[in-house]
Amino acid sequence: MPGLTVYPPFPDDVPTAPLLVIDYALIKAGDNNEKDRLWKAATELGFWYLKNHGADEEANGMFDMGIETLNLPLDEKMKYEQGDDGGSFGYKAAGKNAVDDKGTRDTTEFISISKDDILAWPAVVHRTYPESVYAYVESVIRPFTRKAIEVNFTLFNVFDEKLGLPEGSLAGLHTPEAQSGDISKFIKVMPQPQVSEARMYLSAHTDFGSLTLLHNRLGGLQVLMPGSDSWLYVKPLPGHAVCNIGDTLAIFSAGILRSNIHRVIPPPKDQCQFERHSLGYFTRPNDAVVLRPLEGSQVIAEAVSKTPEKNWYTGATSQEWVSRRVKARRVKHFKGAEYWKTAIGGTESHPALARETA
Repeated sequence: MPGLTVYPPFPDDVPTAPLLVIDYALIKAGDNNEKDRLWKAATELGFWYLKNHGADEEANGMFDMGIETLNLPLDEKMKYEQGDDGGSFGYKAAGKNAVDDKGTRDTTEFISISKDDILAWPAVVHRTYPESVYAYVESVIRPFTRKAIEVNFTLFNVFDEKLGLPEGSLAGLHTPEAQSGDISKFIKVMPQPQVSEARMYLSAHTDFGSLTLLHNRLGGLQVLMPGSDSWLYVKPLPGHAVCNIGDTLAIFSAGILRSNIHRVIPPPKDQCQFERHSLGYFTRPNDAVVLRPLEGSQVIAEAVSKTPEKNWYTGATSQEWVSRRVKARRVKHFKGAEYWKTAIGGTESHPALARETA
């Protein structure tokens, strides 16, 4: 199978981030100690490993689908290109996005498949995809999507409890039946000869949405450690997803849940000789949801009152928030360093929303 390439091991002499390992089976069973550990991870670093998530088979199938799709001829893939208007579904060709405030073009291509299109298939909600995608819908993509939604809702329930929100509050903002920006994204980057920030795959950023579930087989993902300027690698662990909080959960919780800055550079050492593939499920609120602190929680209300200078009331819907950030990355819209700093960013780039790192 094309997704089962044997890679060199991740080197043991590069600095790695101390992510907590959270046992999804214990979370599902209601283990209070494990819930406390998840809460610690989600509020302090905003990143954690998730084991026993039960999606390994589906993830392997998604790697096969992604590799097959991104190995299609470029002229075939370009029929499904996302375009420059802020759409986040379809194919994104290498060189279409900027990766820094100089307008440097990226070297990354990916296929982003909408949750809405997959759950409605064979009906089309947003757009069509290459035939190689449709060949995997029933056997792989739909099961992968449903598994990701199940995991997300289980984690949301813990966050509801810890935030003092009524049960089902966060899940109610992410209903599978409503249209949203949820995507399964398979990413491919060709081998790079050197590990260098000048060859950035994805510049420092926070994620657009609520939760990200990432399946990596090679290194390259780095997180910025809170209170420092140190970038540390996130070591891929077999059978473990890397999870992280995105902007919308940070906004809903008035900064209690941490949307941490991260980036992607070429894999370290011998791993940089291989194509880098990664698979993520990016959960975003329903399109019409307005991004603001949630009511019904004394914990959130206190967080708002303690930091009146942080105006968490964005005035934007989830759809507008995602579309702005997707559109701003496109090279066609790049307007210089100041534009990059303001238009591209999430909570980390807006002075009123940025969480203190010290």
